[in-house]
Amino acid sequence: MSTLTEKFNTSQEKKMPDIRPGDLVKVHQKIKEGDKERIQIFEGIVIARKHGKGVSSTITVRKVVEGIGVERIFPVHSPSIEKIEVVKSSKVRRSKLYYLRTAKGTKAKLKNKEFASVITEKEPEITESAPETPTEKPEEIT
Repeated sequence: MSTLTEKFNTSQEKKMPDIRPGDLVKVHQKIKEGDKERIQIFEGIVIARKHGKGVSSTITVRKVVEGIGVERIFPVHSPSIEKIEVVKSSKVRRSKLYYLRTAKGTKAKLKNKEFASVITEKEPEITESAPETPTEKPEEIT
């Protein structure tokens, strides 16, 4: 049995990619200036994801502009968010990357995420030749 609030919340959710801390994302946000509307892109690293995966979930995105760190908190399912693109994923061992605020140099770098690939035995390459038909049988030599 679901309440009216739960039904409303599920109707407001958008389909978004799986966003995790350590991802480099581009957030496309609608900005209204007077009677005009434009899309502004904010590109940075996700340092935190809060409030679960529901309608009220938010992400904190950080980027450095001319030596100054800039952080913005975006509600993931907000109508002002056009879309969120995941540009790159990094391997992290924490759910909150607040240490990046004070980290300098190589400490501030995140490692690229290596996707696990299954290594199988190398199959012989198939070269193009005359197609073999299984219905034809070679003639017997007597």
